[in-house]
Amino acid sequence: MYILTKSTDPKHTLYFHKLMSTYRIRAAQVEDLEALNKFMYQLHDYHHRETPDLFKSPEEVEQEKSISRYIDDPECFVYVAEDSEQLLVGFVSGHFCELQSSIMKPVTMGSIDEIFVTPEHRKTGVAQMLFERLETAFKECGVKQMFVEVWHFNEAALNFYNKLGLNHHIHWMRKPLI
Repeated sequence: MYILTKSTDPKHTLYFHKLMSTYRIRAAQVEDLEALNKFMYQLHDYHHRETPDLFKSPEEVEQEKSISRYIDDPECFVYVAEDSEQLLVGFVSGHFCELQSSIMKPVTMGSIDEIFVTPEHRKTGVAQMLFERLETAFKECGVKQMFVEVWHFNEAALNFYNKLGLNHHIHWMRKPLI
């Protein structure tokens, strides 16, 4: 049984109750960076293991990309999920901008950049809570469309996003020439 309640807290904290577990979604803080960096490592390690010819190792990604830059950027969001013991069990990050193209009408778009939940907390609704919190933040900023890039090997993510209403809108194909 799941119960979702919204707090009157201006930070839009959401609570999710599953049997004896309670999860809380909140904005990430600088104090969360150690855990967030560990989550980022695990996420990038998964991608690298699945397609090492395309994805950099997590160590290489760490050198070039830091979740910390999202925390203070007004066009970026990072939300974390805490369990009942206030341990971080997942996060979502995203940003919004004006999408402009020579062939498409301009649109304010939000991008889900990363979403990660620790293995022991998957299939509990935590990822959906994180997704919904980011979606709410995008709507509050006037975002009209939400996008996410998912690699073909990540069937769990494809199913997750389809379930939440995201649909294929473009097929980006590749052919190795070497």
